[in-house]
Amino acid sequence: MTKYDLSSLRYCTVAGEPLNAEVYNQFLKLTGIKLMEGYGQTETVLAIATFPWMEPKPGSMGVPNPTYDIQLFHAENRLCETNEIGEIVIRTDKNTPVGLFSEYYRDKELTELVWHDGFYHTGDLASRDEDGYFWFVGRTDDVIKSSGYRIGPFEVESALMEHPAIVECAVTAAPDEVRGQVVKASIVLAQEYRPGTPVLAKEIQEHVKNTTAPYKYPRIVEFVDELPKTISGKIRRVEIRGDAE
Repeated sequence: MTKYDLSSLRYCTVAGEPLNAEVYNQFLKLTGIKLMEGYGQTETVLAIATFPWMEPKPGSMGVPNPTYDIQLFHAENRLCETNEIGEIVIRTDKNTPVGLFSEYYRDKELTELVWHDGFYHTGDLASRDEDGYFWFVGRTDDVIKSSGYRIGPFEVESALMEHPAIVECAVTAAPDEVRGQVVKASIVLAQEYRPGTPVLAKEIQEHVKNTTAPYKYPRIVEFVDELPKTISGKIRRVEIRGDAE
């Protein structure tokens, strides 16, 4: 980024992929600008955001758009408490909010799958802190279930991104006979660290253990030249998961 003149920037927003705290901190260091993250879907308008009058928290999506009644729905069929992980849902039993899609075109079954019991179910997991800020965890399909633990890939990716060798990464589940699933990290290295060695892989694993929790570290570390992405730049984790199966 130091190759570019960013002096004309005054205010910057980001969406589409979760914002790692390390990316936020590096951008702030280089530009003096605090990235303002927002969350939405094709089915919604901006649903959660760090609004201009708010102080951003690195790694947080912000707070709910006031036009939406947003809750977190626990796997135990109840609303979440503070710092519990649950699915982001939008309440629709009182009214249908402006900006929320009406249906999936010619797909009644899929529409009813996500829109029922007075809520629209986004399929995205998050937690909410004491200040009401939301923290993205991952898609329900992306959460890794290993030895009874539920591990959100975004938290592991955030820890990985703090390591100087890593330019980009994606965390997915890999099948395991004993644990059910284990954490797999697909990593694009900085040029000076390529092609990568078992010693470096071990160092990265220890870094994640120390940054998060021992049970969250990637038992499989794969060094790749690039990650599969959509045309808009989102990482295709489903493709990486398919390679592991």
